[in-house]
Amino acid sequence: MKALILAGGSGTRLRPITHTRAKQLVPVANTPILFYGIEAMVAAGVTEIGVIVGDTRDEVMAAVGDGSRFGAQITYIPQDQPLGLAHCVVIAREFLGDHEFVMYLGDNLLEQDLAAFVSAFQAARNSDQPPSAQILLKKVPDPHRFGIATLDEQGNVVALVEKPADPPSDLALVGVYLFDHSIHEAVAAISPSDRGELEITDAIQWLIDQGLRVRCELLSGWWIDTGKLTPLLEANRLLLEKMEPSISGDVDEASVIDGRVRIAAGAVVRNSTIRGPVAIGERTRIIDSFIGPYSAIGADCEVIQSEVEHSVIMESSRIIDIPRLEDSLIGSHAEVTRTEQRPRALRLMVGDHCQIDVE
Repeated sequence: MKALILAGGSGTRLRPITHTRAKQLVPVANTPILFYGIEAMVAAGVTEIGVIVGDTRDEVMAAVGDGSRFGAQITYIPQDQPLGLAHCVVIAREFLGDHEFVMYLGDNLLEQDLAAFVSAFQAARNSDQPPSAQILLKKVPDPHRFGIATLDEQGNVVALVEKPADPPSDLALVGVYLFDHSIHEAVAAISPSDRGELEITDAIQWLIDQGLRVRCELLSGWWIDTGKLTPLLEANRLLLEKMEPSISGDVDEASVIDGRVRIAAGAVVRNSTIRGPVAIGERTRIIDSFIGPYSAIGADCEVIQSEVEHSVIMESSRIIDIPRLEDSLIGSHAEVTRTEQRPRALRLMVGDHCQIDVE
């Protein structure tokens, strides 16, 4: 089996952060989102991975490399325009060959044992009625925003529709799909939708219309599309809650470490309180500050005489004299300082290499 990870989107909903970086490389719990998907593939035993890349291809390729750091072999497949998920299958035809494959959206995070999901498909492929595809579904409160599936009384997938105005169910397609070689005929047979894209829902519907079986499983845990600030901070919270605590940095006796906290090697904590779950990156300095729950501070940062809670601060940024920073996303090499002593809580989304002086 092979894998196809989609990392070509531009991330307009996360601007200004995505003006200067790929949305799939924005960190949650101090790890780029894309890395979680690659690691999940390898853990499932899938090591031949194709990565669809777009305008941010150079940054993605530099961050991921040849895949050896993950125990994988990475092949990059350029997509010049975002023409739909099914179009990604079209342009990956040479890489995929006739192999079964798992397709995964590179900006999604989910609480799902991908290894079990893959194993279930492989076991079903050896049954009397082998499926040509397998999809993961999740009940959602706003089904008009997603691809939606309809099931029959036996739980078989009988219809799919993309972002319906009048949803026939509340079962949304999660960004993980498994296919056999018949999907290549399907994506070649469909036409672009009204929004000019080749929809993967149309391709899967084509399989159903040809009498081929599409298997599904329901996701009971969480699933987050990290394309906006609030879901990204929620993903950061959920992953920090699962983090194993460890203190490899230098923490003085005047500091208090409480709860699930990870402090990387080379980090320095002086006269500060850190209340987990919190992740602090390598060589970061926390001085005379309070770092509250659900905060992830990247490598080579400085937080001085400030309070930070429920926020993501990317590498090489500085937070100076800020009474309270919460629910915020701060890009890399950014600086947030205060020039006036009036107490004030801040909620910010700051791009890379920006400087914010709060008055």
